[in-house]
This record gives sequence, structure tokens and C-alpha cells, in this order.
Amino acid sequence: MKRREILKSLTILPLAGSMTAAAAPLENILSAAVPAAKRDLFAELGIRTFINAAGNYTVMSGSLMPPDVMDAINAASKKFALVDDVQEKVGAKIAEMCHAEAAMVTAGCWSALMLGMAGVLTGMDTKRVSQVPNLAGTGMKTEVILQKSHSMGYDHALTQAGVKLIKVETRAELEAAINENTAMLWFLNREVHKGQIKHAEWLELGKKYNLPTMIDIAADVPPVENLWKFNDMGFDLVVISGGKAMRGPQSSGILMGKKKYVAAALLSNNPRGGIGRGQKVNKEEVLGMYAALHRFINLDHQKEWQMWETKIALIANAIKSIDGVKTETFIPPTDNNMPTLKVTWDPNKIKLSNTEMGDRLRQGNPSVEVISWEAPNSLRCGMHVLEAGEEKIVAARLKEELIKASVKS
Repeated sequence: MKRREILKSLTILPLAGSMTAAAAPLENILSAAVPAAKRDLFAELGIRTFINAAGNYTVMSGSLMPPDVMDAINAASKKFALVDDVQEKVGAKIAEMCHAEAAMVTAGCWSALMLGMAGVLTGMDTKRVSQVPNLAGTGMKTEVILQKSHSMGYDHALTQAGVKLIKVETRAELEAAINENTAMLWFLNREVHKGQIKHAEWLELGKKYNLPTMIDIAADVPPVENLWKFNDMGFDLVVISGGKAMRGPQSSGILMGKKKYVAAALLSNNPRGGIGRGQKVNKEEVLGMYAALHRFINLDHQKEWQMWETKIALIANAIKSIDGVKTETFIPPTDNNMPTLKVTWDPNKIKLSNTEMGDRLRQGNPSVEVISWEAPNSLRCGMHVLEAGEEKIVAARLKEELIKASVKS
């Protein structure tokens, strides 16, 4: 409102209103008519923000939640509800969408691994729930078998439930390792190409020896079909991260599969007193995860893929004419299965290592993060985490630094 309009409106207020207004300084009245600017806590606290041209990495805060996910979170924050009710209703919907018997939202994929393992060990025995992870003398099984090539650190989550990891390479070794203490067979999907035993044979062995099977598909969507593929294949438990390509809360994950195991896992979950007590998932995150999953399943994934390819083309066209620079599209085979731009350069023509390039992009304005920790004269740029228009900034910054480091002939 203009100053004259505000003064005019004051003359037609009721008497009491006029007296109140007259008593207040005019500057206060005028400032009240202008919405207060929202606080930028990143700027206020001196936290560096950046354009993410790397990917859904946990250390880079996962992904940005879209408006419909934030709407679900904000709406959930305004009402009270019982956590069990929220988990039950959301779990049923997630299970339906992902072809599972049951599901629950966890505090990340790591939490899903640990809680799923606990559910396998305890069943519905509440005494056993209170004994995990101290398994000695409880009668609970204590060993999990996995392939050596699948032991990439994530399997450590299973040991938090108290089990010992038995690592094998061949089918013969696996069958020889099975004994009365074997609790489960665990499979890491991202390493399927390295292990000798593939999905179907792993499941066959589980059925042959009446052992439950769990598969970790933490970052293995897209394709969207992976959300139900492994449930349909027959894995007893499937775990996945919520804050990567699905763009749910970073601190969320999903445990899904056979009802008896998910129900048992819930007994060890917050707000109860099992090993998951400290892994709280609030109602806002549970509903935010549900909204993110629903959105992801209903996306036009072909259109998304085309958008990523368009961004790759824009960046590649901006830099490929620089002497010594080559570009190509790279698609990881399992995890983060989305097109990324791979940039390589001739070190004789461009005097810059990948770590130096990463540092220059990071320290620039705006700050840009890329994947700069692989081959010494290359980097990769992820398209799926770029907001609209940011590909132009990434292209300009890459071009600037590559030209700056070029050897003048």
C-alpha cells in the first residue's frame, strides 16, 4: 500500500481503532504493511551452499525435497497423531505400491538394515527384542552369509543387531557355511555384477535351506520398477534409501517385504525400547516419505530422462570444443542409474588435476560440486540433482576453468 492510502484508511477506522493507530508510530504502521523477509539461516550462520552437479550423496545432504513433499511435512507438523497409527497406515500404502506384504518407514537405509535384521532374529518374541544385540545364550541365531564382493561397509549395519558376517565367494562355499546358527542370506544389489551368485540362485539357496533373504537396493532407483521388482522376485526383505532419487527426507528409508519380518522389526523400532529406540522417525518424515514415493512412482520417467540428456548436451556443447577436452554420457549399471556427463582432458594440454578442478569449482561463486575423486584427469557431473537453469552455470564454470588451465600453444 502507498503511504497516502494507509493514512486515508486510518480516518475511517472505528474510534477505538483510531486511538490505537494514533498511539503507534507511523513508521511501525508502514513497516507492518510490508511482509517480513524470511530468514536465510545458511547466510546467517555462514554455511556454504552450492550447486550440486555431483549426485545424491549423503555427505552433500542427499537431495532437495520437492514442494509436494514439503507440503506433506508442513501439514503433518500442525496436528498430533500416534506414531503407530501413522506407521501402520503409511506402511500399508507403501506395501501396496511396492507389491510387498508389509512396509515401514525407517531412519534411513542403514536403519532399515539393522531393524530388518533384528526382526529376523527375534520374531514376535518381546523378550528376545530386549536381548538384541547381546545374542549369546539367547537361543537366537548369530550368523549372516554374504558374498565377499558385497561387503562394502553397509553390511556393518547388520552387525549392530549382534550377528557375525560370514563371507563367501562360491555356491559351494555358501552351502558349506550354512549351519544351525545361520540367520539370513544378505545381498547387495549394487555389487551384483561382481559376485558369482546372482539374484535367482541366491533366492533358490534361501528356499532350499529355509533361510530368509534380504536385499539392499539403497540407491538403485531409477528404474522405478526396482521398487517392486525384488519383492516380486521373492526376497523376504528389501531395503532402500528415501532421500536419494525419490527425494524424500534424507533421514528416511523403507523396510518392506514379508509381513512377519516387518511386524517383528517394528517391535525393535522407536518409540519402543529395542535397538531402534534412538532411530526416531517423526510423523512428518513418515508422511513426507510416503508423499515422495507416491510422487516418484507417478513421475513421467521418460520425460525426466530426456531432461537429463538435454542438460548433458548443453554442458557438453559448451566445453567439447576446448582443445584436449572430451565428453561422453555415462550411465552407472545399478546404483544411481541415471545419465551423467563424464569430462576428460589431456593433461599435456590442460594443466589441472581432477582434485584441483574440484577445488576451483568449489571455491568459485557460485560454488559448484562435481564428482572429482576418480581418474586424475576426469570428472563427472550428475544431472538429476541440478535445479532448472543450473546446468548453464555449471557449463560456464567448467568452460572458464578449463580454458584458464589450457596450455597456450
